[in-house]
Amino acid sequence: MCPPTHFRVTYSINPWMDPSKPVDLPLAMTQWEHLRDLYRSLGHTVEELEPHEDLPDMVYAANGALVVDGKVLGASFAHPERQDEAAAHREWYETNGFPGVKIPEHVNEGEGDFAVTERWLLAGRGFRSSPLSHPEAQEFFGRPVIGLDLVNPSYYHLDTALSVLDDSGDGEVMYYPDAFSEGSQAVLAKLFPNALIAEEADAKAFGMNSVSDGHHVLVPQAAVGLFEPLRQRGYEPIGVDLGELLKGGGSVKCCTAELRD
Repeated sequence: MCPPTHFRVTYSINPWMDPSKPVDLPLAMTQWEHLRDLYRSLGHTVEELEPHEDLPDMVYAANGALVVDGKVLGASFAHPERQDEAAAHREWYETNGFPGVKIPEHVNEGEGDFAVTERWLLAGRGFRSSPLSHPEAQEFFGRPVIGLDLVNPSYYHLDTALSVLDDSGDGEVMYYPDAFSEGSQAVLAKLFPNALIAEEADAKAFGMNSVSDGHHVLVPQAAVGLFEPLRQRGYEPIGVDLGELLKGGGSVKCCTAELRD
């Protein structure tokens, strides 16, 4: 995770960003610290990346790389405003026990557009990551990549439209169908016939931008329609308020890079 020390919204590269709406930076920091401390209270280790003053979106640490089996595929950002983040993330991984970080040839925005199950990498395309990043990831990690087309600009990254709840076996996911093309909806229905299907209101509340450890699911608290369905499936949902960070187009998952060894 990366603290939002320099977080601000001074440009717009997604539909959620409005530079005319001021950010309450102390509140953003308080909300972020609550998320970090919540992870630690649940028994997870949180490593912190040093923020850079000229990179206000570094708080969205999920975008900086994809880590699977201890291997790291670095990011290459679509927008020039974020491109320098890639080197900052790569440096952290190289100096913290992750040898052989791969510099990508094609645009990918880390866990923004890649989701991991035991068998597959689910990979979004359409707004940010290049389709060419999919075979690159498959070759690097040795896992089948399932390409999914995003068609709604409000859900510009895969992690705004789909969340992995349990990554074992075939995995269990929740997703918002209208974020995907008809063909990709059909693929998801075949891969995950028992998926939790989100309603529009919960998707708009960034409910798909959640993080699950297989039991606890940290969910944006405004996505109230997800709580009971998650409980019925045996999960323990925990509401999290990241309203200030949502002004930049990110919530729980965007702020969380998972270090899979």
